[in-house]
Amino acid sequence: MAVDGLVTIRSDRGPAETMNRLEAAVKERGLTVFGRIDHAAGAKEVGLPLRPTSVLIFGNAKGGTPLMQSIQTIGIDLPLKVLVWEDASDVTWLSYNDPSWLAKRHGLPHGTDAVAGALAATLGAIVKMAAGQ
Repeated sequence: MAVDGLVTIRSDRGPAETMNRLEAAVKERGLTVFGRIDHAAGAKEVGLPLRPTSVLIFGNAKGGTPLMQSIQTIGIDLPLKVLVWEDASDVTWLSYNDPSWLAKRHGLPHGTDAVAGALAATLGAIVKMAAGQ
């Protein structure tokens, strides 16, 4: 499941508990939750099956704005998003775009490395907390 720039880790919990823990960890860090999208519920509304699949959208202007001030196109990938999903074996996973990879994708200058690195470290810690690791 190696996809360039995508980080995926296994959760020790089910999808609902993982998502709730993720949202709590985000808020605990003082970040703003902008939305929670339940793709499975949307699929069900149109009569299509989909295993649990949800996205949490969150961020902080202090973290994202310096990156957008440098290269505005990174705004397409901000705010941050984490996907919580369940595979065919009933295993729950969390996936997200590595902020350091996003910085490279958009060609951010080296002066923004520290900001991207800090975002990556924070996001990694949040996801591990949500996964029970």
